[in-house]
Amino acid sequence: MERPILTAREAAGYLEALDNVLLLTHVRPDGDTIGSTAGLCAALRRCGRTAYLLPNPEITATYAPYAAPYWAPEGWEGDHVVSVDIADVSLLPENAKPYAGRIELAIDHHPSHGFFARNTCLEADSAACGEVVYEIISHLTALTPEIALPLYVAVSTDCGGFQYGNTTARTHRIAAALMEVVDVAAVNKTLFRTKSRVRLAMESRMVAEMQLFDGERVVVMTIPLSLRQEMRATDADIEELSALPALVEGTDCGVTLRELRPGAVKVSVRSGPRVDACALCRELGGGGHHAAAGATVIGTLDEARMAVLAAYRKVTGA
Repeated sequence: MERPILTAREAAGYLEALDNVLLLTHVRPDGDTIGSTAGLCAALRRCGRTAYLLPNPEITATYAPYAAPYWAPEGWEGDHVVSVDIADVSLLPENAKPYAGRIELAIDHHPSHGFFARNTCLEADSAACGEVVYEIISHLTALTPEIALPLYVAVSTDCGGFQYGNTTARTHRIAAALMEVVDVAAVNKTLFRTKSRVRLAMESRMVAEMQLFDGERVVVMTIPLSLRQEMRATDADIEELSALPALVEGTDCGVTLRELRPGAVKVSVRSGPRVDACALCRELGGGGHHAAAGATVIGTLDEARMAVLAAYRKVTGA
């Protein structure tokens, strides 16, 4: 059965008719899923609705402050379920999986979206889900600092501080509108100009042990569990390390292999125009965007590396 795709205005109208709304974020939550969901929750509450975020057990210290005012009390389930920045039900945290069949509206920006909800608001050309949520909120209520701050976190983090290729003029216009409402200087300092000593040490080790392939156009860096344990790294220490390989001069395909647990590896790909990161990760059972995508591979780090390179050769013909 074909499921409808709603415009931002239509999604706002749909949400306006709901109350007691439970909002879902994805596994290993980043700034986009947390910021977008927190901003939407704040907007719904300003409209007089009861709304909460389902607690995400994997949230890091970096993004916890933005979600903290909106966590659902223990046992609160809500009457209506909405997912934000989730491309597929496989990306639901364990505590969200029981809600997979109840999702009435999915708000997303991933081209690989799986259309699992009763209704979908999808804008695949948006740099961040925060842009989609911003448009929805513009039809619901006026911006307040409580709404604008997490939305700025969402938009700014998913385009790498406005440096990634997905950044558009629209991205800047939305950021400017949010900056009219809230001071973002402290947020920018925390998110883009501050690194822990552990983070810097991990970057050094990753660079020292990186591997180059296909005429040095492909850079592969790894984060073994042993490295994390040796460094006593927290989840916050390793956030956004997936962007590191793509910074190496001469590469247009940066791959990060992070060992989640023995036998499971998170693959993150950041690429230039030559390599379709989404197509590459689809070969591995994942997805994402043309320039940024991910997947989880069952196997060792070596096996994951071989799988990624095989997928790369298939997608590029190299």
